Amino acid sequence: MHLNGDKELQILKDKQYYKFSLYGFFKNLRFYESFLILFFLSKGIDYIKIGLLYSIREITVAILEIPSGLIADALGRKKTLIISFLFYMISFTIFYFSNHYGLMAIAMIFYAIGDAFRTGVHKSMIFHYLKIKGLGKQKAAYYGHTRSWSQIGSALSALIAGLLVYYTDSYKIIFIASIIPYLFDMILIASYPEFLNGNIKHLKKTNLSSKFKLIFHAFYLSFKQLHFLKSITNLSLHTGYYKAIKDYIQPLMMGFALSIPWLTNMEDKKKTAIIVGVFYFFIYLATSFTSRHAGEFKSYFKRFTTPLNITLITGFMSGIFSGIFYNNHWFLLSIFTFIIILLLENLRKPIGIAYVANQSNDNAMATILSVQSQYQSLFTAIIAPIIGFAAQFFGVGIGISIATIFLLLFFPLYYLKEKKDKFFK
Repeated sequence: MHLNGDKELQILKDKQYYKFSLYGFFKNLRFYESFLILFFLSKGIDYIKIGLLYSIREITVAILEIPSGLIADALGRKKTLIISFLFYMISFTIFYFSNHYGLMAIAMIFYAIGDAFRTGVHKSMIFHYLKIKGLGKQKAAYYGHTRSWSQIGSALSALIAGLLVYYTDSYKIIFIASIIPYLFDMILIASYPEFLNGNIKHLKKTNLSSKFKLIFHAFYLSFKQLHFLKSITNLSLHTGYYKAIKDYIQPLMMGFALSIPWLTNMEDKKKTAIIVGVFYFFIYLATSFTSRHAGEFKSYFKRFTTPLNITLITGFMSGIFSGIFYNNHWFLLSIFTFIIILLLENLRKPIGIAYVANQSNDNAMATILSVQSQYQSLFTAIIAPIIGFAAQFFGVGIGISIATIFLLLFFPLYYLKEKKDKFFK
């Protein structure tokens, strides 16, 4: 093992660090992700229904997150993650064979179940590992480093997906291909040391009842305590916005691909496959870089709140300009401003997760992370259909701008000021 970097940002790069990093790398070999909206559009699904599919996914995640956390306690974190990958693979299989909207909705539900079982479990393993090693202050930098490998996986995934679509002339092949790296991740998780499993507890009805009460109490406190509500909203809103909007870069790329004169002799789908694959490859390399340097970015500020406010307002302004540029057929400018949103999400997320962890004691942290995740799902479920409706009636560019301006109008409500008090004592 060895320590790397400046004294404040030293990263312990031992065997488990590389396992954490490989987990993210394989997890993000989601070949379907770069073409998801284009897949839906190719099946004749309009933007309104696409937005509703995203809402179905996020609402399911929010509903299942509480019982999935208890199941994780009962089964252990390793088995829980393995089960989540099984649900993902069922979802990919349904997507591959689906030709009807109802089947796609079912596939989204299975995907959401996988997400509910996975979300927060691996992060808790990382934080648990850092605590055992006495490296709790590394949360932002360490998580940013391991997350950067996820983005490298996404970059490679985009290139492979582009080649698959190009040579098969079909979007559905990318769902079956996504099963292979998830099999590797299941084997990797099984090799994790047992102490990362957490304290295994028996699953009881009383535990479920008390967990629901704890979560609802946390929601109650979030509305009662203004600072807590602003903090959760600030952390969750950009991620919810990002998850609702991130795939809309695909129509922007397709518009750019179809406008390139030197590819006129190539079929539209093949042309789009090349442009989308290459663009996403470089985008994810860039997001990997920003995620890796999130800890360094935070070090330029005395407080967590400053970079969170700056990145949030910049992300929303980028969304507005991206929509305007797209509406005027300035596709390249639209894509570049849209990329800023993706970069900022990967820059602010490690900072935000560390901020949540630092604002709570050990007993309350799991509850706060659950509440934050549910807020995030709620925001995505609300924003996705708004963008879908606006995109259907006004076009993708104006739809993005309208939805983003609406969110920006409420900025004073989630502007953060530093407060030393913990959320729960």
